Amino acid sequence: MEGEAQEHKAMEFKEKEEEEVTEPVSPTGQYFNSSVLSICVLAVLESEVPIDDSLTMTLLKDVFLPINPRFSSIMINDKNGKKQWKRVEVQLQNHVNIPIFPIGLSTTSYDSYFNDYISRIALKQFPQSQPLWEIHLVKYPTSKAAGNIIFKLHHALGDGFSLMGALLSCLQRAENPSLSLTFPSLQFPSNPDCSFSKLNITVPKCISSIFNTISDFGWSLLKSSFVEDSRSPIRSGDEEVRFKPIVISTITFSLDHIKQIKSRLGVTINDVITGIIFYGTRLYMQNVDDKSTNAHSTALVLLNTRVISGYRSVKEMVKPDAESPWGNQFGFLHVSVPELTDSRFSKPLECVTIAQEIIQRKRSSLAVNLTGRLLEVLRKFRGPEATAKYIKQTLFNSSMTISNIIGPVDKMALANHPIKGFYFMVVGVPQSLTITMVSYAGKLRVAVGTEKGFMDSQKFKSCMETAFEMIFKSSCEGSK
Repeated sequence: MEGEAQEHKAMEFKEKEEEEVTEPVSPTGQYFNSSVLSICVLAVLESEVPIDDSLTMTLLKDVFLPINPRFSSIMINDKNGKKQWKRVEVQLQNHVNIPIFPIGLSTTSYDSYFNDYISRIALKQFPQSQPLWEIHLVKYPTSKAAGNIIFKLHHALGDGFSLMGALLSCLQRAENPSLSLTFPSLQFPSNPDCSFSKLNITVPKCISSIFNTISDFGWSLLKSSFVEDSRSPIRSGDEEVRFKPIVISTITFSLDHIKQIKSRLGVTINDVITGIIFYGTRLYMQNVDDKSTNAHSTALVLLNTRVISGYRSVKEMVKPDAESPWGNQFGFLHVSVPELTDSRFSKPLECVTIAQEIIQRKRSSLAVNLTGRLLEVLRKFRGPEATAKYIKQTLFNSSMTISNIIGPVDKMALANHPIKGFYFMVVGVPQSLTITMVSYAGKLRVAVGTEKGFMDSQKFKSCMETAFEMIFKSSCEGSK
C-alpha cells in the first residue's frame, strides 16, 4: 500500500509539473537558444537624471513580469524531447545587477568603464535554470547620460517588434504619463497583384516578381550553404567570432536631415539610411585596406514579416488570433554591399539611388517567404538543431547584419526617469559587424557592434559620420 501511495504521489507530481508548462517554444525560439546559437538583445535607456533604484523590484513584479508569461518561464525539454516554456517562481534579485565602479571619476573615465561593462554582459550566457532576461542599473554618469538602464533579453523570448512592445509597456510619455506614446505609421508594401482582373497591367510585374524570387532565393541558398564572403576589414572569418568581445558605439543622426535627403532624391527613409550604411562601410574598408574596396561583402537584412500599420499592445499580441502575434515574426534577405568605384566615391548620392534600386527589387521578391518555408522543412525533417546550424552558417557566411525598429515620437520616461536617448544591439551573432537602428523623438540612433581587437570602432563610426555628411551636403547642393 505504501509503495502504491508513493507511486500515486509521484504521478500527481509529474502531472502537476506538466501543468506548469505554459506553451511550446516557437521554432525560431528554439533556433536562437540552441547548442550553436544563443542570440540576445541589449536595450539601453539613457536617463537624464541619476538612477533611483528604490522602486525597481516593485516595477518588475507589478509591471514587467505580467507583460508575458515567458518572462516568468524557463525553457525545458518535455518527455518527448520538445522544448517548452515552464512557469517558475522568479527570484527577482537574481535578475537585477548594479555594477560598482570607482567613485569620483570623470565622465570620460566612466564612458570607458561603461563600455567595458556592456561588452562583458554581451558575452555572458544566460543560465538556463532561470527566465532569460536581466536588468542592469548603471548609476554612474557618462558623457551621454546621468545613468543607464540596460535590459538584456534573450531573442528566444521574441523579435524586436515584440520586445519593443514589452519595453514600451513599462514606459510613459514624459510630459503627460496619462497619454499613450505615439509612433510614426508603419507602411508595408504589398506584393504585386496577379489577379486575373488586372492581368493586362500586372503580368510584367508578376514575371519580374517570379524572376526576382528565383534569383534571390537561389542566391540566398548558395550564400547560406556554400558561398562565403571574402575576408575583409569588416569580416575576420573567425569561426569563434560569436565568443569574442565586442565594442558597442553609437551615432545620432537628425531625422529632419534624413527626410531632407529623402525629399531631394524622391526615395524612402530606408533607402537613405541603407545608402549611408553602405557608403560608410565601404569608406571604412577603403581606409583600412584600399585593396578591399571591391571585396565581396554581403549584408543580411532582417525584415519584420508582420503586415500591420503600427505597434500593438502586449495584450493584443498575446491573443490567440492576434493580427500581430507575439514572438519571432521576421525573415532575412541577402543584400550585396555595392562596390565603391571612383565615380561613386565622388558622387555619394549614387549610393542612395543604388540602395533604392536594390530595395525596390527585393520588395518584388518572395524570397523571404520561401526562406521561411525552407527553415520549416529543415526543422520538420532534420530537427531544430540542424536548422539552427543552417541559420548560424547563413550569418557566418555574410559580413554583417542590419536591423531596425521604429521608436516613439514622444519623449519617454521610466519610473520618473526621463529618457534622453535609447538604442539596442543584437549580441551573440557570429559576425564581426552588427548594425542596428531605432528612431526616437526626431533622432535616428545607429548602434554599431564590432569585433574587439579586429575592427576599429571609432574609425568605423567616423566613416559613417563622413558618409552622412557627404550625402547630406551633396543633397543640399543639388537642391540649390
